[in-house]
Amino acid sequence: MYARRRRAYFLMMGGCLFLFVSAWAFVRLWSVPAAVAMCVVAMVIPPVAAVVANRRGPEDRWWDDAASPDAGPDEPRQPRRESRPRSPREQPTGDPTSDAWWDELDGRNRRR
Repeated sequence: MYARRRRAYFLMMGGCLFLFVSAWAFVRLWSVPAAVAMCVVAMVIPPVAAVVANRRGPEDRWWDDAASPDAGPDEPRQPRRESRPRSPREQPTGDPTSDAWWDELDGRNRRR
């Protein structure tokens, strides 16, 4: 769920800050190599925290996300219209979302 991912993200980022600040505040007084090692570990944490925060869980409903950003969760999806007709060998697949993505990748539906 969103709250669990957010909590994990903030815990990981808090640990990153703790490692970095403690490495140069007092660990360097005893061992500079240990402080450098702590900073290397702290350097790896933010990308891992971003992956953890952005992954989708099994309970997330990604398959029915709204097509438009202003469409609410209860509004039905509206398929996009084509800007120009397809050639016979570029027939739609039947999935409007997939067709819209392919049209975007092929350079169709550009705003002019």
